[in-house]
Amino acid sequence: MNALQKVCAIASSVALATTLAACGNAGPGGGSGEKVSGDKIALGVITDLSGVYSELAGKGAVTAVEMAVADYKKKYGDKAVTDNIEVVSADHQNKPEIANTKAQEMYDRQGVDAIFDVPTSSAALAVANIAKQKKKLFFDIGAGTTELTGAQCNAYTYHYGYDTYMLANGTGAALAKAGVKNWYIIYPDYAFGQDMNKSFVAAINKAGGNVIKSDATPFPNDNFSTFMTRAPGLDPKPDVLGTMQAGGDLVNVVKQYNEFGLKDKGVGLAVGLMFDTDIASIGVDALSGTQFTTAWFWNLDDRSRAWADKYKAKTGVRPTFDQAGNYSAATQYLEAVQRAGSDNADKVNKELNGHKVDDFFARNGTIRAEDHNLSHDAYLVQVKEKSEMKEDLDFTKLVQTIPADEAFQSAADSGCSMG
Repeated sequence: MNALQKVCAIASSVALATTLAACGNAGPGGGSGEKVSGDKIALGVITDLSGVYSELAGKGAVTAVEMAVADYKKKYGDKAVTDNIEVVSADHQNKPEIANTKAQEMYDRQGVDAIFDVPTSSAALAVANIAKQKKKLFFDIGAGTTELTGAQCNAYTYHYGYDTYMLANGTGAALAKAGVKNWYIIYPDYAFGQDMNKSFVAAINKAGGNVIKSDATPFPNDNFSTFMTRAPGLDPKPDVLGTMQAGGDLVNVVKQYNEFGLKDKGVGLAVGLMFDTDIASIGVDALSGTQFTTAWFWNLDDRSRAWADKYKAKTGVRPTFDQAGNYSAATQYLEAVQRAGSDNADKVNKELNGHKVDDFFARNGTIRAEDHNLSHDAYLVQVKEKSEMKEDLDFTKLVQTIPADEAFQSAADSGCSMG
């Protein structure tokens, strides 16, 4: 409750008519009555706090949302819709049934207005369904499936950061055009991996490449020996093993790729999705020269570095793009609430639909009204040689900026029908 709203509440209790006359404009956006339900905004972060994605998202994602809240309060002060903003979090353990339960608890019992993050596509789709039922907002940052803005889109779910089409259209197409023709793809057997495989096959074929074989792997998994043994014996022999795993599973794939000597056997490595935390776990020497597509990286430019410095001062580490995306999404949500003068989901939606975003995270961004996808510039990057690193975690360098209208599937082709 801002200062003027507090005065208005006192005035109401003692029937000071002259003071009440001013209270019609006490909250942002004008009008009368309570602007924020219960005079409180609650943001929920459902993430992986204990499993394979805990380093790239996890507690760091929660911290990023808390930073967004602090910066919002600092920016607006007494002009904020409310200064009573709470951040709550939950561990979904990468299981859709747990994500479903946590989302219901947050919306129904904890009064959460918007949920953020949710890595693991099957979990994200479960939360999106609850958001639709409850008519409460959900901003997915951690999951990659295009279903969120495709066949399973809804008016209360936003896909904020990246998706499998963006990754495939960057890495898959770029390498195929560069002469990496024959691919053997392995992917985790759940919604994200299935969607990654589909997107990469389409992008590689369109660019003139050939996917010899795609194999689903258990998720999570620590033993990929079957697939490492199979790769060199395929006919024709693949130029590259395309791994669609992420987080801890990706670390295991790369380690076993090296243990089985696939590079010496003429099979290269292509990574569908990678974070700085993965590179740190695997080691720069094992990945130097590897190209991959990302939504953002912390040393992209001065704007990115400035926020990354703030995050590092808070946490002691550099942020991943998931963590940066959570900050950006929470900021855009709070700014939309501020413009609407309300936390009513439908009113906030009106402020978000078609909104342009140009912050440290999303360049040339648009929150598309048609499918609620945040389209923005993406980046094809390369892992540096150790000698090129200027500081700790300075792992990547820019190869190519992929413009927003090329990086993401068009809204017309997404298959989304808001209904």
